[in-house]
Amino acid sequence: MLIPQRLLIVSAPFGARLDAKTVARRIERGITDAGRPDPDVCPIEPTDAAISDTRELLDLLSFDTRMRASRAVVLASERLRERALSGSLTFEIATRARQGGVPTYAVTADSQLDAFDARILDLQAIIEARTARELTSAGYELASLAWPHA
Repeated sequence: MLIPQRLLIVSAPFGARLDAKTVARRIERGITDAGRPDPDVCPIEPTDAAISDTRELLDLLSFDTRMRASRAVVLASERLRERALSGSLTFEIATRARQGGVPTYAVTADSQLDAFDARILDLQAIIEARTARELTSAGYELASLAWPHA
């Protein structure tokens, strides 16, 4: 069986300055600058997140199909906090990826997760990035993490 080569980037806004699409594109830029394939980009804007049923939103985005076709999932969320995880989109995505056997990485401006919380989500790595430039660097780092022997 061939290992998928594309990453799936699921991104949310990082404050008012960086909308979800910009976050995803900056991470994508770092990945492609590192010589890796163009990722599948799935930005989730606040209007999308207004759909109250997380499962419905992920179904509308064809998340499961896209995830299974990916080498790994990259969760880009401005904040990761234990108390906000239960029932969140982040938790649902990480759970589906874990159950599907797809590795998950996180990019965040502010991680307040301890090692136990990261393990519960089965995150391979958490990369902190606050600016557009740091998001691009995070993409470059993800390329080396997702393709360690390339």
